[in-house]
Amino acid sequence: MQLNIDTIKQFFLDSSEYSLTFVVAILSYFIVKKVIIKLIHSFFKKTKNKLDDHLLDSKIFGQLALIAPALVIIYAEEILKIPNEIHQIISAFIAFNITIFIIRFFTVINTIYNSFDISNRRPIKGYLQLIQVIIGFLGSIASVYMAVGKSPLGVLSGLGAMTAVLLFVFKDTILSFIAGMQIMFTDLIHKGDWIEVPQFGADGDVIDIALYTVTVQNFDKTIVSIPTSKLLDGSFKNWRGMTEAGGRRIKRSIYLNQASIKFLKTDDITKYKNIKILQPYIDSKLTEDIDTGNQSDINRRKLTNLGTFRAYIREYLKNHPKIRKDMTLLVRQLPSGPDGLPIEIYVFTNDTNWIVYEDIQADIFDHLLAAVNEFDLAIFQHPAGTDMQKLLSSS
Repeated sequence: MQLNIDTIKQFFLDSSEYSLTFVVAILSYFIVKKVIIKLIHSFFKKTKNKLDDHLLDSKIFGQLALIAPALVIIYAEEILKIPNEIHQIISAFIAFNITIFIIRFFTVINTIYNSFDISNRRPIKGYLQLIQVIIGFLGSIASVYMAVGKSPLGVLSGLGAMTAVLLFVFKDTILSFIAGMQIMFTDLIHKGDWIEVPQFGADGDVIDIALYTVTVQNFDKTIVSIPTSKLLDGSFKNWRGMTEAGGRRIKRSIYLNQASIKFLKTDDITKYKNIKILQPYIDSKLTEDIDTGNQSDINRRKLTNLGTFRAYIREYLKNHPKIRKDMTLLVRQLPSGPDGLPIEIYVFTNDTNWIVYEDIQADIFDHLLAAVNEFDLAIFQHPAGTDMQKLLSSS
């Protein structure tokens, strides 16, 4: 039967005989909300299981209290001869509230799941949101069917002409679902991963992976929301491999003044042999030169202060407690340029924490920059105002 507005108006005009039913219906709401739900809360609070606490925090049972008055009226239908139109509206109201309850229940499931460590590696929020969209869609159709008395197939057939519009409306949902499946099965992103997505201005930790968006908190504490589908359309850098490997790379150069490079004299060699970590290096080089002792410096493979300094850096890093010995440890000379001769250090720290990493890196370069003078080398830097003043005053 189709919805008849006049019948509904007449029902409410003659509603005096139904007042008792409405009073009972209202009382049922307060009984469920103030008594039954409180008993449920009291029971859950006494249990040792902490998972049911999430149900309490969500206040999801309050949704069921709204259904109680509707059920009272439905059960009183035969006695009171409630018009079918009113029955349809009440049935639709019940279907609507059950739909909302189920949708909210899936939100609670996600909250409970997030309390486990696996949620960082395998987030399910996006999939639960997709289920919620489907349930909301089906629940809406059911509610309309109950309200107007039209079959669900009739409601759906009315949507047939709107298929193209619906596909356009749900385009992002479909694309995001596919992207979410790719992220899950290819293990691209976890909650807590540090990712860089320059085109969206994202450089920070992933704090949420949902159906439509991946949310990143940048290191400056700003929040960036990236459409899930767009994330896979472009490219991004995930630093998770660094964390899992347990080593964070240091790649930095010391720029030396090339005019300070020279051959070592006997006194220099004696001096550097007193540095314990350099003894094996100097001994091996002296052994190589034993057959060429009578040749001039230019014809011999003679030690230089630069080569000795490189050897010192290498041995210093090998003996450093915060450097990974099982990963690449490289000290190399790069092509010289207008900024001097770069000596690049390429190593990995054994702590990936940003603050600790920066401290380790700073300590290493503090030491090496101070040690440069011990090898009669000079750091290259562009002249500053004080340098020009010294030059003018000396002249």
